[in-house]
Formats: sequence, C-alpha cells, structure tokens
Amino acid sequence: MKATIYDVAKEAGVSIATVSNAINGKGKVSSKKREQIFEIMKKLNYQPSVIASALMGKKTYTLGLLIPDISNPFFAEVARAIEDQAHLSGYSVIICSTDNKDERVERYISLLEQKSVDGMIIATGVDNPDILAGLEARNVPIVMLSRENDALSVDAVVADDYVGGMMAGRHLAELGHRRMAVLSENRKVSSSRERLRGFKQALAERQIPFDDADIVICEHKVEEGKRAALALLGRPEKPTALFCCNDLLAIGAMQGAKELGVRVPEELSIVGFDNTILAEVTDPPLTTVAQPIAGMGKQAFQLLIEKLTEDDAARQRIVLRPELVVRGSTCAASFPR
Repeated sequence: MKATIYDVAKEAGVSIATVSNAINGKGKVSSKKREQIFEIMKKLNYQPSVIASALMGKKTYTLGLLIPDISNPFFAEVARAIEDQAHLSGYSVIICSTDNKDERVERYISLLEQKSVDGMIIATGVDNPDILAGLEARNVPIVMLSRENDALSVDAVVADDYVGGMMAGRHLAELGHRRMAVLSENRKVSSSRERLRGFKQALAERQIPFDDADIVICEHKVEEGKRAALALLGRPEKPTALFCCNDLLAIGAMQGAKELGVRVPEELSIVGFDNTILAEVTDPPLTTVAQPIAGMGKQAFQLLIEKLTEDDAARQRIVLRPELVVRGSTCAASFPR
C-alpha cells in the first residue's frame, strides 16, 4: 500500500504535526530530525498529497499555463522558459493547449481549479471576457502573457507589438516596396491587432497607400499562410511584399510562393513575427521581428509568484521591446512601383 504521513511519523517516532512542519519548513524541528524524516520519506517513497495540502489551505506548488497550441514553436519556447523558471523555484506546470476555443479554455480552467493550482498564466485567446472575469472574481491569481484583455485589471507581460509592426513596415518601405499585403490572425487578438496597427502607421508615415482589402485573416497555421499567399499571388496586381503576423504564416507564405514559382526574395519579400527556431532553418532564412521569448516567460512567472507571495502586490504591465532580425527573405523591390 502507498505510504502515508502516519507511516512516516510512526517510523520516525514523532507526531504527524512534526512531519508536516519538517516538510513545510515550519516549527521547531532540528536539522538532524528533519534530515531523518526526509530519509524515511525517501525510504517509504512517501509523496505529500497535493490535494490534501490544498484542502488545508496550503500551496500546491503547481501552476497552470494555457496556450493556443504546444506544437507552435513560439508557445513551445514560451512554455519551456516558464517550466525552467518553475523548476528553479520548486513549482510544477500543467500545460493546456486550447486552440483559442472558449469551450476548451473553460474546460481546462475548471480542471486546473479542481487540481487546486496556485495560479494561472493565460497566453491564449479568449473571446468571452466573462471566462477570465470569473477567475478574477474567484480570486484566482492570473497573469496574461502575449495577450491582453482591456476588460480585466490583471497583470500582463507583452512584447511591444505596435513597435514590432512598425519595424516590419519601415523595413519593407525602406526597401522600396509599395504593393504590400498582410497575413494576420483574428483582429480580436490584441497582439495581431497591434502589429497590424503599427505596420499601417509605418506606411502612413511614408504616404504609402494601403487598403484593408490587402489584409487576409488566417488561423495560426502554416497551411493558412500558404492558402493566403496563393490567393494574393493570384491577383492581377501581385504584392511585392508580405508582412505575416507570426512565423508560421510566413513559412506557409513561402511554401505558396514556391508552389507558384515566385522567387523569395527576388520577386516577393516576406517578413514574419516571433523569431522562433524555424526562422533560421527556412530557405531562405526568414526576416522576422524577434520577440524576447525567454524574457517574456521569465517575467510572467515572476509576476505570478509575486502575486502568490505578496498580498498587496501592485498590478503590473510589463512591455518588452522586440527587435527586427534581417535575414534572406527580404530585399529591395525590383518591380515597377
């Protein structure tokens, strides 16, 4: 049978309270006695019950992380950064892929609450604001990552998506491009909305016309980028450059261009956003706006820990600056302008 705290206490010749104090670093338990208790726990393969700790109002040292898709390299790298920080601090992380669907978000939030997680990092799209408002009302500590919700007064860690969009727009404008199109996620997603706003502002500064008809809304998938590129490159007046609001869409656009025999970058320049590992291995390597992925994950974890350890921790919004990384997928426009 599985060992219990009673078994540990009996073999150590101490009370259950002493074992509990040794585990939680409380009470007047000598270092020698604590070591003895830990040795017995190891011998009996005893693991303190997370659920029991939760019922007693204690921390479970478990966090929830909601992301759209773990197979997306950006969110995989974010998850790894958070897991690394959690490991150093003695926490475990439960990762949930939501596909940006509210019903899955609600299901996972319910599951995480049943498991009594200490808090949650929300890095997924949520259309219904009542879902997150419910968490706030139940005093569940949450931190938004890479997304924001104007209806909620919660901590957030984001890249400056507006500035990143401007960087992409200025880069393509300086290369002489005038016929440009954008592959974007749903504009309800704050990050995509801000990237698009910054891109349009960069073009407006240079009096370069841009029509909203040149914005193609896509899901966050490679095949969606390919579909959009095929449609845009099939127009009578083809764009000479594409700004893709994430690297997966940019890679899909490269595939679409290759299928049509359109050379990148000689006939079509492509800029992505995120700077995941995939950006370095495409052919040609992808010019992209780099988000400080590791820094974002670290900051989100630290913010959540502050909320768990400080009762009066002030609300914070941390904005990290992106960086344009120029590689081989962009060059000067060669088409008549």
